[in-house]
Amino acid sequence: MSRTSNPTQGPRTSAISAPRAPRKRRGGLSPTLIVGIVLVGIVVVTAIVSFVWTPFDPVQVNAPDRLQGPSAEHWFGTDKYGRDLFSGMLVGARITLFVGLVSVGIALLIGTPLGIWAGIRGGWTEELIMRSSDIVLAFPALLLAIMSAAVFGASTLTAMVAIGISTIPGFARVARSGTLQVMSTEYVLAARAASQSRFRIALRHVLPNIVGMVVVQSSVAFALAVLAEAALSFLGLGTPPPTPSWGRMLQESQQFLGTHPLLAIFPGAAIALAVMGFNLLGDGLRDRFDPKLNGSRS
Repeated sequence: MSRTSNPTQGPRTSAISAPRAPRKRRGGLSPTLIVGIVLVGIVVVTAIVSFVWTPFDPVQVNAPDRLQGPSAEHWFGTDKYGRDLFSGMLVGARITLFVGLVSVGIALLIGTPLGIWAGIRGGWTEELIMRSSDIVLAFPALLLAIMSAAVFGASTLTAMVAIGISTIPGFARVARSGTLQVMSTEYVLAARAASQSRFRIALRHVLPNIVGMVVVQSSVAFALAVLAEAALSFLGLGTPPPTPSWGRMLQESQQFLGTHPLLAIFPGAAIALAVMGFNLLGDGLRDRFDPKLNGSRS
């Protein structure tokens, strides 16, 4: 005898659960990006504050107050010349950001167009640009700065140009890689079939699609520029005295490491936090702009 369903009973619940709706991709900021933004924001705010306020004149020598510890008057203490260390740290942030902006700007404005042109043209043009970038890679920023200082003298401008030139190959390689990916897409092939010029293709199709890669490279290059500027100032090839610089503060504190370690801790920590902030910012932006990484975070 066949079993009949009772019409008064409700429909049976299937043992197999209904398929879940796909989870939406998280649109919030990643922790890495948040920490990077916070650290970079601290450096930027510090530099901005230095334009409108410093507790003391950062270059004023006051011998009676030399080598004082932190106090209500001098928050970070004073250096061997009696200068307020906190005021010097504020102005040092300004110098660090200025050198980073100019050096990264030089590399960005030169390296990105070269990389795009190499990817579009191909052939001997690509080989010439990329092999030239390999030659520049053989001369790190420190070596270029030493050579430039020997010819033009040590200065902030010399450090900025040396760091900028040494960073050009990175931008050229990133821009070329992104350009090759864009040039293989169907809409670019259609644009070429429509006899659009290479310049128009680069401006309308290539550049908008590699902006994310260039922004990430800029953040990473900024971290390298901060570290390079500190190293050059430490060696006496960067910002000349009496203008405060984090790298030169480290150099001047060497002889007092045993008795006054805070003279080195404060500028050293500032350099470390700035470099870490820009590196974390670059990692966070890379995760956000890379579609493959975004797709894996479902």
